[in-house]
Amino acid sequence: MKWQELKNQADIISKILYLSKILSYGTIVILCSHWGLSDSVKAQSLSQNEPIRPQNSTLPKLIEPWSNDVEVTPPPPPKDAEVIPPLLSPPPELILPSEPEIPSPQSKEYTLGPGDRIQIDIFNIPEYSGENGRHQVQIDGTLNLPLIGNVSVQGMNLDKAKELIQEKYGEYLQIPIVNLNLLAARSLKIAIAGEVQHPGSYTISPVVSQGNDSKGTQLPTVTKALQVAGGVTTSADIRQIKIRRSQLNAPEQIININLWELLENGSLVQDISLRDGDTLFVPSITEVNPVESNQLASANFAGTNTQPLNIAVVGEVARPGPYILETNINQIQVSKTEENLDSTTVEDNTSLPENTRLHTVTKAIKIAGGITSAADIRQIRVRRLTRAGTEQTMKVDLWQLLESGDLSQDIVLQSGDTIYVPVADEVNLDELAKVTASSFSPGNLKVNVIGEVVKPGTIFVTPNSTLNQALLSAGGFKPGRAKTKEIELIRLNPNGTVTRRKVKVDFSAKANEETNPTLLNNDVVVVGRSGRATFTDGVGGVLAPFGPINRILGVFFDIFN
Repeated sequence: MKWQELKNQADIISKILYLSKILSYGTIVILCSHWGLSDSVKAQSLSQNEPIRPQNSTLPKLIEPWSNDVEVTPPPPPKDAEVIPPLLSPPPELILPSEPEIPSPQSKEYTLGPGDRIQIDIFNIPEYSGENGRHQVQIDGTLNLPLIGNVSVQGMNLDKAKELIQEKYGEYLQIPIVNLNLLAARSLKIAIAGEVQHPGSYTISPVVSQGNDSKGTQLPTVTKALQVAGGVTTSADIRQIKIRRSQLNAPEQIININLWELLENGSLVQDISLRDGDTLFVPSITEVNPVESNQLASANFAGTNTQPLNIAVVGEVARPGPYILETNINQIQVSKTEENLDSTTVEDNTSLPENTRLHTVTKAIKIAGGITSAADIRQIRVRRLTRAGTEQTMKVDLWQLLESGDLSQDIVLQSGDTIYVPVADEVNLDELAKVTASSFSPGNLKVNVIGEVVKPGTIFVTPNSTLNQALLSAGGFKPGRAKTKEIELIRLNPNGTVTRRKVKVDFSAKANEETNPTLLNNDVVVVGRSGRATFTDGVGGVLAPFGPINRILGVFFDIFN
């Protein structure tokens, strides 16, 4: 009878082994419990399971060696019975709990330090998890954790700290499954040097974002640090930015950053997160590209010119010298010069944007009163001293700006720049008319009209005004005394010479060089006296008793003058 029972059990076990190829281990256990295996088989299965914990505690039992005093030995089968292998399958693999998602990305390279707030979650140990598992790294770089005491995590990233804590708890817990999250990062101390507006040491606090169930920390990035330092200058080489980072028990790490990829392609990979103790260095560019310089000036991590700029404008400008470019300069402050204030008849037609933030070459020249007629706008130079102490020289061709609208020639200035406007070797009158009407020329031209006019003296006319307009602005010829057929035009040339020429007066003529030339700044118009006025002024007093003769002679001079 007993042999028959063993044979039945053998049939059952063979069926179970066949099903085990298809079914999981958990299904086999359920089938075995339903089919009623023997007590010995059950004992062997239970020996592989975890010991039963007391119901009044959720802590796992401390690890102890199994006692060998009692051994469970199954009864030997009959000699002619089939040998059945013991049913001892390997225990099932533990299914680890998934890590909770955090709103902000956690970088594996972030190293812990004093002030960091973390959360530790231990599988199936609520006493040490959740709210009870939140700790702050102490000033000495350690965590004071229950059961295991102080654990030094200074300079470790999250993964290494997790492994160390899990190893420490492994001395006391049978299943030390630990999950470590960064709740709030400490304030980072970062050094920023090179081509930035305000180099120095900065303390930047991370941004804590609020989620539905948890908080996340966003560490400051490279562009954020540059913004804190006032932004990069226009001499910055953003392709070669360097980050020096100290590492625990390892050489210093050098990270190359190319922010030009961010500007051109929107590559956020270049805008990496910074770490406590990082040094950010922005080198000077060797050769300034005007196009890239203007693009860089419009970036959100570029300098914003919040402070006044100290510059100098020398050469062929109306008022050379040093200037302070204030922020939020409005149009009236820029365009009104001393000459404008003396003029009551001519309005200023220049146009500059109000409350502008960027200071350019043309704006600086405008503040200096504009270029003179002898200026060579093709060879303007901007000299700049970099943070490294070297001098950069940039060529500016404002004729390209006038001809083709090349705004890259209007370089954005920074504090300490010197603008030099050279003298032209020769003046092209056709080009001069266009230059005179430009926005960086004087707002009004100063012309001296002397001689026999109603209002002789200095007058201010708009650029490209003609001789006839100047005469009319001076009130016209003085009746009976002016020589109305021709005048004399005196002009100072760029090479220092003076030219004088006679110009026939024709008020009906359009602008032309023969009878109605275009005037330049500081031209002198001389209106001579008529023959009658000359004779009357010379000998009129002697011939005063002879009034009729004097009148006859006056008519004679009027005819042949």
